[in-house]
Amino acid sequence: MYAIVMKLTKIGDENLLAATELRLLNKTFRERNLHITVTDNFYGTMRVSMDVFRSALQICTIANLVGKTVTDEAIKLGLIDPENIITIDGVPYAQYAKITN
Repeated sequence: MYAIVMKLTKIGDENLLAATELRLLNKTFRERNLHITVTDNFYGTMRVSMDVFRSALQICTIANLVGKTVTDEAIKLGLIDPENIITIDGVPYAQYAKITN
């Protein structure tokens, strides 16, 4: 089983997905002028399978993803271009927004 933690929040018309790897939760990463703190308040505490994470990716309109497992899966699903992933202290980070007409 994958150690993915996520939180799906409805904000108006948007479905915000925040997902990370359990091992990154409640840690801060810094590199040059970039930093991210991966808190359970934002990313949640719900441990999920890869299938549940994939389903959440399909229904979200905005995603905030931290860690190789979750960013790699978003790439596989064609939601994120690998060139748009940044790395902070060795940890991949990506944001996704679905634009609809």
